[in-house]
Amino acid sequence: MFTLNCRGRLLTFHTPIVMGILNVTPDSFYAGSRVPYAEDAVQKAANMIRAGAAILDIGGQSTRPGSTYLGANEEADRVLPVIGAVYKAFPDTILSVDTFHASVAATAVAMGAGIINDIS
Repeated sequence: MFTLNCRGRLLTFHTPIVMGILNVTPDSFYAGSRVPYAEDAVQKAANMIRAGAAILDIGGQSTRPGSTYLGANEEADRVLPVIGAVYKAFPDTILSVDTFHASVAATAVAMGAGIINDIS
């Protein structure tokens, strides 16, 4: 059994769970995960939640081979509006932010993210 504390909510994993991926980047390796605007992200998030996603991971920087590195400000401009919109629409859903920038992570947590997905 695995447990994870997300913003004071203890998640206990007895079985695998589904994490939906929302990429706010035009160059994500998987086109089906791309959501260019907050409104698109809310709609796709609704579909993912209905399909069984327990966690939604929001990322603004592609990590595919050959991708262009983004600074913290550009990444924040992409992901923070989406985090705000998705959290407002689905406050009971666990949100994860895919970032390795400390400033983006801190702001995302203040806006409602419960997990930092740092691949660095």
